[in-house]
Amino acid sequence: MPVQYEQSIIKALAYFDIFNYPLTLDEIHHFLDQPVSGDDVLLTLQQLVDDNRVFRMGNFYSLQQDPSLRARRTNGNNKATALLTKGYKVGGFLYQFPFVRGIGISGSLSKNFADQNTDIDFFIITHANRLWIARTLMHLFKKLTFITGHQHFYCMNYYIDEEALRIDEQNIFTATELITLKPVCGNGTMDRFYDENNWAGNYFPNQPVSKESIVLAKPGWFKRAVEWLLDNKTGNSIDNWLMRVTTRRWLKKEQLQKTNSHGIRMGLHTGKHFSKPNPEFFQRKVLDSLEKKLNSQTAYVNS
Repeated sequence: MPVQYEQSIIKALAYFDIFNYPLTLDEIHHFLDQPVSGDDVLLTLQQLVDDNRVFRMGNFYSLQQDPSLRARRTNGNNKATALLTKGYKVGGFLYQFPFVRGIGISGSLSKNFADQNTDIDFFIITHANRLWIARTLMHLFKKLTFITGHQHFYCMNYYIDEEALRIDEQNIFTATELITLKPVCGNGTMDRFYDENNWAGNYFPNQPVSKESIVLAKPGWFKRAVEWLLDNKTGNSIDNWLMRVTTRRWLKKEQLQKTNSHGIRMGLHTGKHFSKPNPEFFQRKVLDSLEKKLNSQTAYVNS
């Protein structure tokens, strides 16, 4: 088999190996960075297994010779099935907040994996120039969920508005997050989001972005009333003020190097049309880990 096929397979496995997540044959094919037939993937994988560069565990493949990864993944997939049901219900509820135009499930749950520490992470698109009003209202509600211990069902950590549908950071991390995003509901904005980010197909040409399961939801009376009330210059001023207040608060958190419950450094990258985790923290950590794994594989082959 061509060497580039081997490299593509190793790269796909190495990325998910960061998360101790072995892949199936179909998943490896989907996450390859070049067009390859399924038969060629199978033949190349078999050669890599024979050379002890890849290890097979039932239906799963990994760069680690660790049988426990198979059980971990199977258990995680089973837990994700139940948690996703809850996620879709919560997503439908969150859509009814003012100025929300699209909701998707992201994070590990979007890859069909969950453990006892898994949160339900949401990707949210808002109406243009009303992101900070929407975000503030949603996070005020989240504070109430701490009382009942349900805060892990409402992790709303990535916002963009209709003026910033195209993702700026275009790399394997953001491409993976985009193609695995599970749409929940919207008003058609999610379709436009996918169209604006068709660049992800350059990273994964064997797996087109899925637009299925987008429920076109109708806004409730509360959502319509607040949007009518703030569809004016006062709304503009409030949105700008909330952006400044939130940005100052998060800058202080970054300076104090605070971490979340998972030990990941907290940081928020903000602008008028976006509010998202600072890519210099978790995203950069993943990309650096991938580079190290690929370098170690190259060193092994050349030794």
